[in-house]
Amino acid sequence: MRIAPRTLAVLVTAFGFSQHALAADTPHWSYEGDTGPAKWETLDASFETCGEGVNQSPVDLRNPVSADQKAPVFDYSAGGTNVVNNGHAVQVDYQKGSTLTIDGRDYQLKQFHFHAPSEHTIDGEHFPLEAHFVHADPDGNLAVVAVLFKKGDTNEALESLVEKLPGSAGDEVQLDTAFDAATLLPSEGEHYRYNGSLTTPPCTEGVRWVVMQQHPSLSEKQIKAFEKAIGMDNNRPVQPVNARMLID
Repeated sequence: MRIAPRTLAVLVTAFGFSQHALAADTPHWSYEGDTGPAKWETLDASFETCGEGVNQSPVDLRNPVSADQKAPVFDYSAGGTNVVNNGHAVQVDYQKGSTLTIDGRDYQLKQFHFHAPSEHTIDGEHFPLEAHFVHADPDGNLAVVAVLFKKGDTNEALESLVEKLPGSAGDEVQLDTAFDAATLLPSEGEHYRYNGSLTTPPCTEGVRWVVMQQHPSLSEKQIKAFEKAIGMDNNRPVQPVNARMLID
């Protein structure tokens, strides 16, 4: 799927990619009630794929098909510049220069953001936190790496972000030192892959998903800090897998 630059900018905003809150002319959507996930497709004509799409995300990862696939290659450097609460998620905007390589194709890291609880599940199990590392290639094709965090020991890499979490929609905090997203990645490269979509309106399909199988930990205190900053459960319910193949 190739996305034109102008359209990509809109999707970037909708997916929480942007460096600021959603544009004023973006139809209002949320995670509950009359503007929640069950109603997204009715809120605007551009959101129809949220209800009509057949390759939607997130999904429950179970019964994957084993395949000899190469691990994704991360070439990240410190580039996280500021933390933004865009009203739907807490995100860290990223400077140019960090890439993900999958099957010989390079994708630029645009930002990463958090969902609490996790959007993806494994054998029906939610995790307390999920990070999405959002990338785009020069043609506008999107790839998202998901890391699911389990409750356990304090995550030292996350701690510097926890201390800066903006607590209200529209708040933005500049980081004193550029954050290195590589510190949040698991040490092992095992992962699931599948073809999916944006997990927020307009739910555009054609997104390459890489869900890491190793789960870093974070503490109960850190979990509560993210939940407080986000202010709601910001996970879209899992979607039908349909005819797709989940690969590990």
